[in-house]
Amino acid sequence: MPGARAQEAVTVSVFVQRFSATPRGARLARRLATHRLDLWAVPYGSPASDTVALVVAELAANSVVHGRVPGRDFELRLTYDRTAGLVRVEVSDTHPGRPETPASPAQDPADAGGGRGLLLVEAVAASWGVEERTGPGKTVWALCALSGYAHASINPCRLHA
Repeated sequence: MPGARAQEAVTVSVFVQRFSATPRGARLARRLATHRLDLWAVPYGSPASDTVALVVAELAANSVVHGRVPGRDFELRLTYDRTAGLVRVEVSDTHPGRPETPASPAQDPADAGGGRGLLLVEAVAASWGVEERTGPGKTVWALCALSGYAHASINPCRLHA
């Protein structure tokens, strides 16, 4: 057929879901993230899936513990760019407070009851940050490189919404 164009392959997939700002909501966010990755051919239990699951778990837990506003949910957004080999994890809440840049762990880890979530995210993600969002609150994001992609070659702005 003259003038017909071939359909371009989809290389970016997006998943967005709101969750109750409760520990149960945070667990569900992690479980649905790994399920969605599996549907996108990033299998359960793979290093990439485990990395994204850890990042989602930590950011969702922080949103529930530190960003909870009574009666308000938090939102999880996953953006998978197959071409770049990146998954961008975003967790948005309506609390105006912004997380601080993580400090190095205390001398004696047994003394601290928590506060290591962003250190874990910093350790496993290619990059992470905090942005303003439309409406009240903020979005905490992290870029996770899938296997075979070097962190040094990642352009953190590529998946920047």
